Amino acid sequence: MKAMILAAGRGERMRPLTDNTPKPLLQAAGKPLIEYTIRQLVKAGYDEIIINHAHLGLQIETQLGDGKQFDATISYSPEGEQALETAGGIINALNLLGDEVFLVVNGDIATDFSFAELKNQTVDLAHLVLVDNPEHHPEGDFGLDNKSLVISNSNEKFTFSGIGLYRPELFRNIAAGPSKLGPLLRLAIADNRVSGQKANGFWMDIGTPERLQELDFYYSQRNS
Repeated sequence: MKAMILAAGRGERMRPLTDNTPKPLLQAAGKPLIEYTIRQLVKAGYDEIIINHAHLGLQIETQLGDGKQFDATISYSPEGEQALETAGGIINALNLLGDEVFLVVNGDIATDFSFAELKNQTVDLAHLVLVDNPEHHPEGDFGLDNKSLVISNSNEKFTFSGIGLYRPELFRNIAAGPSKLGPLLRLAIADNRVSGQKANGFWMDIGTPERLQELDFYYSQRNS
């Protein structure tokens, strides 16, 4: 199964850190954020990785190269300076992702989730990994019914982790260009075609300089 890391975001909330460095190359405990994700994917058996990029994206290609240093093959899906948003970025990379189910991971999360859990997951159109709601997103995104289907209306909602499995069919009727993933998922959820699971380990959305500092401390303590 191929994996895609979404790395095209401008990182406005991270400024001024992202003025001269793309967000995925910001460091925590001495390593770029994206390197942690790549190493986790390779450890779980995903050695064909596609990375999209926009803002200062050539820095990402220069830093990571063809992936040999990680025992992986890395391909790139450049979007220019204007990112295509989540669904648009995936659509732009479909020619690299192939015809089978693929894994997508947001490039600005940190987690100890084992991606190997998803290798044999049955997928209709999509399968989402959900997590407990962080302080900055207390209302959550989706619920789960007792059949492990993702539902939009639920008394108990969780936050979408930015980790998901998708079939190319989910995106095939969407025009190229900027488009968001959320509305597309909600349509598929309404048709009962999206499954999900709850992950209970460490997860963090690295959306602000303060959270980057928290992650730096977490990794430094873990590795000490």
